Amino acid sequence: MGTWSTSIKGNDTVSDVYSSYFDLYNNGEKPENITEKLFDEYKEILDDQYDSNNFWFALALAQWETKSLDKKVFGKVKEIIDSGNDLKNWEELGANKSDIKKRQIVLEKFLQKIHSEREKAKLPKIIKPKDPIFKTGDCLTFKLKNGNYGGAIVLGSDFESKHGYNLIASTRINQKERPTLNDFQNAQLLIVNYGNWNDIKAVGWYPNACFKKPDRDLFELVGNIQVDVDYKISNTNERQDAFIVVCSMIIKFADNQFQFEEKNGVIKVKLPIKKIIKNKRFFIIW
Repeated sequence: MGTWSTSIKGNDTVSDVYSSYFDLYNNGEKPENITEKLFDEYKEILDDQYDSNNFWFALALAQWETKSLDKKVFGKVKEIIDSGNDLKNWEELGANKSDIKKRQIVLEKFLQKIHSEREKAKLPKIIKPKDPIFKTGDCLTFKLKNGNYGGAIVLGSDFESKHGYNLIASTRINQKERPTLNDFQNAQLLIVNYGNWNDIKAVGWYPNACFKKPDRDLFELVGNIQVDVDYKISNTNERQDAFIVVCSMIIKFADNQFQFEEKNGVIKVKLPIKKIIKNKRFFIIW
């Protein structure tokens, strides 16, 4: 759950969702479109008994600050607070009575705050153009929950937008030894079917901003391989799920899929990495 204080924003999830909202807002996205993207991006958290409340709090706060608070979102937050559901979660997670009492006061003040209309909407920040963090063809490794090494490949680099996106594909690398470039070239693309995912290719555009420390330190550069396909961000603008604002999803896709397969069997759908980096006609991978 990642809680470190009783304040509304004193939580990892609230911080992530709130930051994701304003990353998009500062880029000129409309609040209603941002909300749709966040619902899609944080599907797992919305299904989490102990963390879903934090999503709703973050979304409500961000919407309120941009004078776009949706009645349904406000109603959901009011229901959570009035029912005592959030306090019950805190109690079940082992919070002491003093913190629960402080949390109750915070929640009541928060509900009162968003119930009143903000005088002026928070203005979007002017974004300075950023370059992509990685180069096309970079091979990244990281540690999985099971202790093995996982891997991802950078398929594209964006110099069109202000955000410096990298198109990154998670792979099925799952081994005890640190992967080599040969391992990446012979890897399979990770296809996910856990939770609400239905054989979805684990590929997405990740902005420069999401690779801030300590998240950036989760990844280690192994080397670079040649990618012959010219993937362009303009070809995927219509797909909301192609844009991901949390870089840890590169790892979470692999962790969750491998854990799912331990109980349900290995997925039968396969797609070699070679096919998406060598086949020049293979421009659409979604």
